[in-house]
Amino acid sequence: MSVSLPNGSILSLATAYGVAKPVTAISNANPGVASAAAHGFANGALLEVTSGWSKIDGRIIRVAGQVAGAFNLDGIDTIDTKLFPAGAGAGSVREITGFAQISQVLELSTSGGEQQFATYSFLENDYDSQIPTTLSAQSVSISIADDPTLPGYQALKAASDAKAVRALKMVLPSGSVLLYNGYVSFNETPTMTKGNVMACKATFSLLSRPVRYAS
Repeated sequence: MSVSLPNGSILSLATAYGVAKPVTAISNANPGVASAAAHGFANGALLEVTSGWSKIDGRIIRVAGQVAGAFNLDGIDTIDTKLFPAGAGAGSVREITGFAQISQVLELSTSGGEQQFATYSFLENDYDSQIPTTLSAQSVSISIADDPTLPGYQALKAASDAKAVRALKMVLPSGSVLLYNGYVSFNETPTMTKGNVMACKATFSLLSRPVRYAS
């Protein structure tokens, strides 16, 4: 049992990607093992995944246990064939080859991700019942002190202008890593309140659930 502060967290935006490489199969295992001929990935590499399995499609996953022609999807349990139908996980991956640190972060907040429900009632009932459906769309908002000369500011602007999907990496003081993937929107007009730091806001509209590694 512990508590922690976010002070010292480092945020980085993906700025460069390698060529997409085909994945011919992913095993039902813990962790799942991806088959990819001559992949060339080192352990610890971060990959954007495209897969027939919606549970991992669009997520950022770390490479582990790499060997010639295969590698583990670090921390991803694909044993359940109801969630990961056998033989349907093929797709492609591309390595993130460059990041720009997002400096001068003032605040980070998230919204969405809540469980949604379908409500129903039978004629003979005098009460409603609910069953879980999907999670609501999730986004991450970052407020940064206004300085257009910084690499992180320029990377956010470029991604927003291109309406591009980019990975966001957050390393916490504990060494824990959070990985997000989504569309970037960036408002270059800073807030202006007398006596307060001028700040610009970036929003990541997530395509998939985040991935977290303890270290």
